[in-house]
Amino acid sequence: MTLNQLRRRMQMQMNGILNKYFSGESMDYRQIFALFLPILIDQAFIIGLNLVNTAMISSSGVAAVSAVNMVDSLNIFLINVFVAVATGGTVVVAQYKGSGNDLMVSRASASTVTSVALIALGIGLLIMGMHNPVLNILFGSASSDVLDSARIYLIGSSASFVGIAVVQAVCGALRGIGKTRASLALSLIMNVLYVLLNIVFINYLNMGVMGMTLAVNIARYAGAVCALYYLFKVDATLHLRVRDLFHFPLSMLRKIMFIGLPFAAEQMFFNGGKLLTQVFIVSLGTYAIATNAIGSSLAGVFQIPASALSLTVVTVVGQCIGRGNIADARKFIKSFLVLGSCSLALVGLILMPFFQPLVGLFDPPAEIVDDIFWLLLINAIVQVPLWSISFILPSALRAAGDSRFTSITSMLTMWLFRVVLGYILGIVLGIGILGVWLAMNCEWGVRGAIFLWRFRGKKWYAHKLI
Repeated sequence: MTLNQLRRRMQMQMNGILNKYFSGESMDYRQIFALFLPILIDQAFIIGLNLVNTAMISSSGVAAVSAVNMVDSLNIFLINVFVAVATGGTVVVAQYKGSGNDLMVSRASASTVTSVALIALGIGLLIMGMHNPVLNILFGSASSDVLDSARIYLIGSSASFVGIAVVQAVCGALRGIGKTRASLALSLIMNVLYVLLNIVFINYLNMGVMGMTLAVNIARYAGAVCALYYLFKVDATLHLRVRDLFHFPLSMLRKIMFIGLPFAAEQMFFNGGKLLTQVFIVSLGTYAIATNAIGSSLAGVFQIPASALSLTVVTVVGQCIGRGNIADARKFIKSFLVLGSCSLALVGLILMPFFQPLVGLFDPPAEIVDDIFWLLLINAIVQVPLWSISFILPSALRAAGDSRFTSITSMLTMWLFRVVLGYILGIVLGIGILGVWLAMNCEWGVRGAIFLWRFRGKKWYAHKLI
């Protein structure tokens, strides 16, 4: 057999596998991977650039790293509230796109942008007005230099919420109609600008946390301007006008909130639990905060492909449900779960041997390097069977309209396992930061098992959204 014949045979076998598991009546594997690849690049840039930002702020000392990590844990909690509403918009847009109703796709997109921006504005103003009590309640046990830096970063990042909200809403609508390349371009504009400004403000002007605060505001509002310009002047399919943002029907808002509000509540409770575990970690000292910050940043790198799959599956399943094709939705969900676990295993095998150069980016104190290694190793092993069913599967169920069940399940398992068990293992039994992470891994398993049980039944696709 010649080399060309072997190559053709392998290509035919690969096409056969892709057709079997990633093609159906609703879409084929070429369309799915055309959706997935821009989202994968987007996630890689977002997480990679966050890694670079954390490494850059490390040059300002352990206190600066700790302050940024503490506030970012709160920021993630707050930002995910309006990102959840944007996800509701993505689901509604995707289902209308699947049903072929272009007029309602346009109206859903406009409603998503307006509602997400207003929610972000309210949250940002509330946090800016109450920054002192928030910091004292959550991080009062931190040292004074950490708290001073945290105060600057909290006020500044809260001021940027409307900017990132507009970008997230526009990107969510674009993902819903399958325009993931445009979504990628907008995300890259915002995140690359953020890193470039951080290089100038932190590395060259030595502005530390204040420099990062200025950078995040400039980058997010520049991204919002570009997103709105694209929506009104460049995009030829949504046909949106500026006045559409100021008029949206309540019936459309109810559809978005049917998905968005339970998901927002889930994000509040879910990330509130993560925030509470951050309070546990603060009580363990500055080194524990830095260990958690660096470990979390590196763990995010391992999850880049799986995170991209969890975003892609919303569009894929949403459009399948919009067409009324349950068989395709079920088939694609199974394929995404297997692919997610395989990607986690492959990335773990590739990156763990490079632990030393990766952790060296953060220039951590020598005392915490071994702790970071064990956190990352255990997490890399455990996430292979558990991460996909805990994160990709609920994204798929939510895209089918099953938002309430997924949200309640996530809230209960978070508080019963990650928070309570994390406190017992980390604080009561004295295992420390490792105990907090082990509790998180246990929570993945329990939550994933419940979602698998739900997926085997019929109730997850019984919701009538459009």
